Amino acid sequence: MTPEDNLTLEELAAQEGKVTPDNGDGPDAQSKPKSVLDEGLSPSSSDKAPPQKIVQDETLPVDIPKDVAREKISGVFSSQTVAKVGTGTTTRRTIQKAYWFAEQIAGEGEPIVQVQPLNNNNVPSGPKESVVLGDFLQRFNPELEYYQQEVYPKMKELDSTLKRAEEQRDQGALYSAEFEYAAALDFDEENVRANFGLGLTYMERGESAKASDIFERVVGLDAAFSPEHKHLFNEFGINLRKSNLLDQAVDYYARALEITTDDENLYYNMARAYFERGDKEDCAKNLKKALELSPGFEEAQKFMEYINKQEG
Repeated sequence: MTPEDNLTLEELAAQEGKVTPDNGDGPDAQSKPKSVLDEGLSPSSSDKAPPQKIVQDETLPVDIPKDVAREKISGVFSSQTVAKVGTGTTTRRTIQKAYWFAEQIAGEGEPIVQVQPLNNNNVPSGPKESVVLGDFLQRFNPELEYYQQEVYPKMKELDSTLKRAEEQRDQGALYSAEFEYAAALDFDEENVRANFGLGLTYMERGESAKASDIFERVVGLDAAFSPEHKHLFNEFGINLRKSNLLDQAVDYYARALEITTDDENLYYNMARAYFERGDKEDCAKNLKKALELSPGFEEAQKFMEYINKQEG
């Protein structure tokens, strides 16, 4: 199998939204990882904030002005809750306001809006909650001015910092990349791109202990295993294996398989990690699962033949 074969398979897997398999001519094959900028939510390159969008749905019992454009929701919204403060005769009710970044996504049936809380730095951070459109329009209120004046500038600054970090890592300026990734984490310590990037930077510098610390953080981030981060996610797993962090690589893929169980490439990559750790039985089990999901998976077929010849 040639490097060109591997590249074609990676491109096909990326187009299908699946994890890219860790390919090679054999268990010892090496290749430099490819860095790809995250294509998730990010502000535009313009200094001017893009308009916040609200959708109008005439089937919903919500009063929205007729002149509001019928576009998908995207921007900052707030929710309010009433809380009691004090006890006895000093009890009083207060209104607590929370800010969220919201984005409408395609869904089966009624449209879905994903909401993500803003952290203290006014950037979206933490887990996302999916809310059906009807409930969203009743629970959340648009915050156009807050988005334009507070949130968008911070999102733009964070995105620029991440792009500088990724450019530095691509150019091999690993200490500069570390500085930029650390600056991004000051904005948002749960940022997936920053955590992945910093971990990859440490692995490329051969600093396994620091990379292992980042691994512990990444496996606790549910967002790290979401489809929008598949390219970063797979690069991180492959580099754990190539950095000889084999236990971490196995744990990492096991965490992914808790969320996605129908991706043959995940099982293939898990098999590679098991093989290099010396667990040939578990390697074969994962190859078998990969082939059950995709009988025509050529790399898995060849790997299984290799394993069978060794056992024979």
